[in-house]
Amino acid sequence: QVQLVESGGGLVQAGGSLRLACAVSGRSFAMGWFRQAPGKEREFVAAITWSGGSTYYAESVKGRFTISRDIAKNTLYLQMKSLKPEDTAVYYCAAGVSAVSFASRYNYWGQGTQVTVSS
Repeated sequence: QVQLVESGGGLVQAGGSLRLACAVSGRSFAMGWFRQAPGKEREFVAAITWSGGSTYYAESVKGRFTISRDIAKNTLYLQMKSLKPEDTAVYYCAAGVSAVSFASRYNYWGQGTQVTVSS
C-alpha cells in the first residue's frame, strides 16, 4: 500500500519562505507537486525523477521553488521562496511512473497541505 503524507504548509507573508515535505511509504516513484487554488483547476508545480537527477518546473515557479528528494528517507521536498499571494493553494504531492506535468499520469496522491500567502 502506497501512502503519501504532506506536511509543512501554513500562513506566510509575501516574500517569505516555506518548505513542504511529503513522506512516501512503499515503493519509490517519480514524484511531483501540484497545487489547486479555490475555483481553479489543479496545476503542475514541479516534478523530479526517481533518481533525483532531473527536475522540472512550471514557469510560474521557476527560480523561486526547488524540488528535491531524500531517497534514503523516501521523502520529497518543495522549498518555496519569494512567495506571492498567487501561490496560495492546497499543495499536493503525487507519485507515478514518470516525472511529467500531467496530473492524470500520477497514480498516488497525498491529502494536500494548505499554503496561504498574505499580501
